[in-house]
Amino acid sequence: MGFRVIKTAVASLLAILITDAFNIPGATSAGLLAILGVDVTRKRSVISISSRFFASLLGLALACILFYLLGFHYWVLALYILLAFPLISRANFKEGIVTSSVVVFRVFQGEEIAPDIMLTQVALLVIGLGSAMLVNLVYMPNSEGTMMDIRRKVDGLLSVIFSHFSLTLRDPEHIWDGKEMIEANRQIDRGIEEAKRASENQMIHPDGAWNIYFYMRKEQMENIQSMMHQISQVYERLPHGILAAEVFEQLSKDVISEGYTGKSEALLNELEERFKKMELPATREEFEVRSAILQLCRELAYYLNISKKYKAPTAKKPQKHAGSAG
Repeated sequence: MGFRVIKTAVASLLAILITDAFNIPGATSAGLLAILGVDVTRKRSVISISSRFFASLLGLALACILFYLLGFHYWVLALYILLAFPLISRANFKEGIVTSSVVVFRVFQGEEIAPDIMLTQVALLVIGLGSAMLVNLVYMPNSEGTMMDIRRKVDGLLSVIFSHFSLTLRDPEHIWDGKEMIEANRQIDRGIEEAKRASENQMIHPDGAWNIYFYMRKEQMENIQSMMHQISQVYERLPHGILAAEVFEQLSKDVISEGYTGKSEALLNELEERFKKMELPATREEFEVRSAILQLCRELAYYLNISKKYKAPTAKKPQKHAGSAG
C-alpha cells in the first residue's frame, strides 16, 4: 500500500466526518473532492487545490446561468461542457475541470438553484479540498534517505566506470559491456526527480543542494560519454596510456569519497607536464593513439573542473548533502 493511498483515505474520511458533524448534506461528495485534492508534494498540492477551487466556482457560476435560462436537461449538461471546459482551461484552472464537474453534476441532480444550495456546494468544496490540503501540508515522506541511497549508487557506478577506463588504457584488449553507463544515467534521472519532489515539499526554505548534485552528475555523464569515445580509439598499449590509467585509478577512489580531494587533478596536471617532455610520436599509429589519450585528458580536466566548481574541498567543513570528490 502506497503512502499516497493512506493520505487519500485519511483526507477522505476527515472530509466526510467534518461534513457530517456540521450536518451538511452530501458528506460523500466532500470525501470525493478530498480524494481529487490529494497530491504528491506540498507545492503541487497548494497549486492544484487552488486551481480546483476556483475552477469549481467558475463552473458553478456558469452552470447556474445555463440551468436558470435553459432548465435541467441532459443537453444543457453537454452545452455546459462545451462552454465551461475551454473557459476553465483559458483561465489556467485546467486541473480543476473534473472537480468542477462533480459540483455541477451534483447541482444538476438536485434540479434546484437556490442560495442555500450554492452555499452547500461551496461548503463541500472548502471541506473536501481543505481536508486534502491539510493532510498534504501536515506530513510528506522524507526523501533524504532515498536521495542519499541514489547518490551512493551513482558514485559507485562511476567508480566502476573509471576502473574500466583504467583497465582499458593498460590493456586495449580489455572487454567491457558498458552497462554501468546505462544504469548511472537511469539513477541520475531518478535522483533529479526525487530532488525536485523534495524541493517542492519545502515551501519556505527549499534546499537546492540535491538538485545541484544530480544536475552536476548529469553534466559529467556527457563528459564520460566523450571519454569513452576517446578510449575506444586507444588500440595500442603505450606508456602514455599507462600513466593516464593511474589518474583514472585514483579517480575511481575519489569519486566515492566525501568532498573534493584534488588528488586526481594533481595527478592529471603532473601527467600533462610529463607529456610535454616526452619525445614526439615516431609512427602514425602512435600519433593517433597519443592524440586520443591527450583529448581524453582534456575531457577529464573538464570533468574535474565541474566537480571542483560544485563541491567543497575536504579541508573545509563539508556542506550538507555535499557530493563525492570526483
